[in-house]
Amino acid sequence: MNLRGFSVVDADPAKMRRDQHDITNAIYIETIFEMASNRNIQIPQPDYMRALHFLKYGLLLLMTLTSFSISAQFYPQLINVDGRHATSLDGLWKTIVDPYENGYYDYRRKPLAEGFGSDKDLVDKSVLQEYNFAADKTLSVPGDWNTQRAELYYYEGTVWYRKRFDYHPSNGNRQFLHFAAVNYEAIVFVNGKEVGKHAGGFTPFNFEVTGLLKSGENSIVVKVDNKRVLDGVPTINTDWWNYGGITRQVNLIETPATFIRDYYVQLKKGDRNCINGWIQLDGTSAVQKVTIAIPELQLRKEVLTDQNGRADFEIKAAPVYWSPEDPKLYDVLIASERDTISDEIGFRTIETKGTKIILNGKEIFCRGVCIHEEAAFRNGRAYSSEEDATLLGWAKELGCNFVRLAHYPHNEQMIRQAEKMGIMVWSEIPVYWTIQWSNPETYNNAEHQLVDMITRDKNRANIIIWSIANETPQSPERLDFLSRLAAKARSMDNVRFVTAALEKEEIKPGVMTVNDQLGKLFDIISFNEYVGWYDGFPEKCDRVSWTFSEQKPVIISEFGGECVYGLRGAKTDRFTEDFQEDMFIHSVNMFKRIPGLAGTTPWILKDFRSPRRQLPGVQDDFNRKGLVSDKGEKKKAFFVMKQWYEELKPK
Repeated sequence: MNLRGFSVVDADPAKMRRDQHDITNAIYIETIFEMASNRNIQIPQPDYMRALHFLKYGLLLLMTLTSFSISAQFYPQLINVDGRHATSLDGLWKTIVDPYENGYYDYRRKPLAEGFGSDKDLVDKSVLQEYNFAADKTLSVPGDWNTQRAELYYYEGTVWYRKRFDYHPSNGNRQFLHFAAVNYEAIVFVNGKEVGKHAGGFTPFNFEVTGLLKSGENSIVVKVDNKRVLDGVPTINTDWWNYGGITRQVNLIETPATFIRDYYVQLKKGDRNCINGWIQLDGTSAVQKVTIAIPELQLRKEVLTDQNGRADFEIKAAPVYWSPEDPKLYDVLIASERDTISDEIGFRTIETKGTKIILNGKEIFCRGVCIHEEAAFRNGRAYSSEEDATLLGWAKELGCNFVRLAHYPHNEQMIRQAEKMGIMVWSEIPVYWTIQWSNPETYNNAEHQLVDMITRDKNRANIIIWSIANETPQSPERLDFLSRLAAKARSMDNVRFVTAALEKEEIKPGVMTVNDQLGKLFDIISFNEYVGWYDGFPEKCDRVSWTFSEQKPVIISEFGGECVYGLRGAKTDRFTEDFQEDMFIHSVNMFKRIPGLAGTTPWILKDFRSPRRQLPGVQDDFNRKGLVSDKGEKKKAFFVMKQWYEELKPK
């Protein structure tokens, strides 16, 4: 087949951006033209949808012809996996630890024609083969390798995962291999063929594997590499454990040839009695009738998708609004001619008025806490609904109606569990501390993670904040980087708040503020303050006053200090419960004097692993700022916050 002979000189990928929700299609077009140009492959110019279909349905052929792989970041995410026909691939996977990446590169650091991804059985003893999945060890998926095998506790590098399974694809259907998250880089092989690569440890990705699966036994191999890299997001320096592995669920999804890929169903901004949204089909039969139904509200709307497979809709409605006191969710059913999908969706309004946060027309104070995605008791990467419920249950016991899920998108069940429990959510991407602000690839990585986060969770009523960074040093390059991310978030979602955890500044003795140009761009002034721990002693809180140039709601996104559960001493003895308790008492008294305060999220709910925390007999690889110990024991400061939050509850 000859793909040459056409010109793309006048091609304008921006024409695909029909509106804010066409981001994925635009990325498709930009990607195909860029890859075609780089490889001297030409595509007919005027028909942009032809280019789109060329990428989507000719992907496997193109990979074969030109010997390259596509990043999963450029393939549209399939949302609501639990609402689809899916086969779980969780369980025990065979593994090979490969610190030198011998399974992918030769001794000249060139990719092997047949590496470990080929998944060949070692049956002929005359053949030189230096790997054997069948004889090697196993790891559980989902899960991190650090806490499953003692020898991998500090390991950073490559581990190969292999799963064999029986499957029988249905004729005429399509198949997608979906990973809820892999940390950090994943290179995926299906039946010996490399199908793609993904970078980023906390967002979902999928590959279409239609035509690669066979009836009978199939093989999936994943090269997982959690090495920290300078140009990564996050970069090499963080304050949490770098858990490696296939850390979230793996599913094989089967769909009709044309299926419901994505949808948005929420209250229309500015109209509490109108549900609006859109449906996006994926496939060659783009023009179809689609029905949106909410049986409990006796609502049914029929729309016709356009030639791009998209339809917008509006429905007049009077739902019971989702709130922490009444986390009402409705069954929403969406049906096309060949596909159906259901979801549980809540409806609420969220806005700011001056320094107040307004939920469903009423002022609300965000009584929160920060949470890392680390399981209670076993202290590895959390992935199950039971582990999520334990963490959120502690937050509810504390009196929370709000959680900051730091410092990366948590698993989808965590968001949904919080929604059912009436807990609002701050969701964040890991643009953390000092990353490469001037590196275009680093920005692209951050933007893709932001897009993936919003795409997955845009229908969750409890998410009220998209956070784009944490504690980042000011510079012109950083301002440009984060301003672009803020604009991207708003282009996808014009309802929820956009912010980041900024840093405080003492402008004169005893007077604190946030002096950051990003404050003008954000909906919320949020910042981390550690007065009494990194900044003086707890009594300094009594002498501090706060002032802000922007009349916006203020959320203190972090405060706190470390202590070991059960370690007692004087109030001046650091790492004791008495010091932490006293600091929280002084902090709460300070908060009562902060103008425009609309929420607080102490750092952090539970002690969590961090290689930065090395004090023997005290930290032992744990950040001890938790209100709850790593063994589930509640510290004295827990009850200080609980008492204050009880006082703040509406009477």
